[in-house]
Amino acid sequence: MQQNTDWWRGAIIYQVYPRSFFDSNNDGVGDLPGVTEKLPYIASLGVDGIWLSPFFKSPMKDFGYDVSDYRAVDPMFGHLDDFKELLEKAHQLGLKILIDQVLSHTSDQHVWFQESQQNKTNPKADWYVWANAKPDGSPPNNWLSLFGGSAWQWDSRRQQYYLHNFLASQPDLNFHNEAVQQQVLEEVKFWLDLGVDGFRLDTVNFYVHSKNLEDNPPLPAGAKKSLGVRPDNPYSFQRHVYDICQPENIDFIVRLRQLLDQYPGTTTVGEIGADDTLQVMADYTSGGNKLHMAYTFDLLNRQHDADYIRQVVCQLEAQIGDGWPCWALSNHDTVRSVTRWGEGHPSQAFAQVSLAMLMSMRGSVCLYQGEELGLPEADVPFELIQDPYGIPFWPEYKGRDGCRTPIPWDKNATNAGFSQEKTWLPMSEQHVDLAVSEQQVNPNSSYHFIRQFIKWRQQQPALRNGTIELFENTGEALVWWRRHPDQQLLVAVNLTADTLTIPLSINKIEQLAGHGFEGHYENGQLVLPAYQAFFGQLF
Repeated sequence: MQQNTDWWRGAIIYQVYPRSFFDSNNDGVGDLPGVTEKLPYIASLGVDGIWLSPFFKSPMKDFGYDVSDYRAVDPMFGHLDDFKELLEKAHQLGLKILIDQVLSHTSDQHVWFQESQQNKTNPKADWYVWANAKPDGSPPNNWLSLFGGSAWQWDSRRQQYYLHNFLASQPDLNFHNEAVQQQVLEEVKFWLDLGVDGFRLDTVNFYVHSKNLEDNPPLPAGAKKSLGVRPDNPYSFQRHVYDICQPENIDFIVRLRQLLDQYPGTTTVGEIGADDTLQVMADYTSGGNKLHMAYTFDLLNRQHDADYIRQVVCQLEAQIGDGWPCWALSNHDTVRSVTRWGEGHPSQAFAQVSLAMLMSMRGSVCLYQGEELGLPEADVPFELIQDPYGIPFWPEYKGRDGCRTPIPWDKNATNAGFSQEKTWLPMSEQHVDLAVSEQQVNPNSSYHFIRQFIKWRQQQPALRNGTIELFENTGEALVWWRRHPDQQLLVAVNLTADTLTIPLSINKIEQLAGHGFEGHYENGQLVLPAYQAFFGQLF
């Protein structure tokens, strides 16, 4: 049977955060054997693949996004053989496996950095971004860390500063060094040779900095701040002209794509955080020689009215050309969408219609673990906060722990079936009644609804691979055509608590069934009850 090398176009990818998915050895932390044990559950949802958040060896200062060995599994998660077993069983179930690759920086415990910081003459002296202090001893420029404070950390041994866009324990690699680029590609090749199907690329536009280390200019008054960054974080006070999104970054992405093209059927999805995210997404996915797809924070922030969503989609479509988007409403870095977008709405109804909207847009889709259960954001008290990003900005920002709490598997078991021991983050009391065990026996649950919708959606060629054309003047309703040679599909979505009626003159429209929603078309009008959607095809 011929391999579908473009399987990723329109695919639904389920993100697993291994620390919180399932604990197989009862130490309070999820692990790779735990993921393997639950693979049949993921496959039952009808998704195409899994994105595994980092499981590499790490001191866990940023919970795996600080890698100390790119080729080793951290003992907390198991062993390399456990990953190989996971990969084999996933493939047997028809699931692709994408793994996180954090290439912009390493842990300060990585042997590369430990060698680099010894002196200015060792073989890896310029593998990281080192710079001299200004004459007054202050940092080389005004660049800021996303996690607060200067992006420069003084090293007394080298008598220089090193760059870190995140924690001080996450030094940035120097991608202006050809040896660094070549070694990073070797690390990626290691996993390709093991048989992975692709990579989610962390902060993919952060790899390269400006060699001249120019100061970033201030953000003009009234200008749009960087998405995904809180407005009270000083990072958002600058225009990020020189520290990220350099032209040479794309040159490396092209090299990376050349490597993946040697492994047909593999794919990349890049995380984009920038001042103009949609343009960067277009730049990074166009031409068929860079990223296969990318996602931004445009739907991972708080704004979500119909006009805003239309604006995001229309702006992207005007820019992206032959590029390909990937959309998400939730992930391990942001407040769960049921809380962030759905506050004040019935959580299950809102979860269902918002995910239906997501899976009806043009592009691929990332679902975050627990979204199919309609899980809201958990409330983690300050004394139990683990996230280093949350502590300095408390209480206005509580960090990312609220979306990372353990998945509830069994309402009646200890820690809702995640682990027999004290869990690394507390099991949310709000989540216990939404446990998998409860929802699987309830035919009206969010789990069954989303599962039914996914399986229906996967059979609609227009939703997987069609073009998109939005209706502009439909008020609070979101209405668009998805067109494919085999199907022309009209989609209408109501994210509000009101019944919406949209005058629409369409001949020969057939209302489709099997998706679970109750919107309908009659007498020249689309009628969308609260939290409902409509799907109809031309015949």
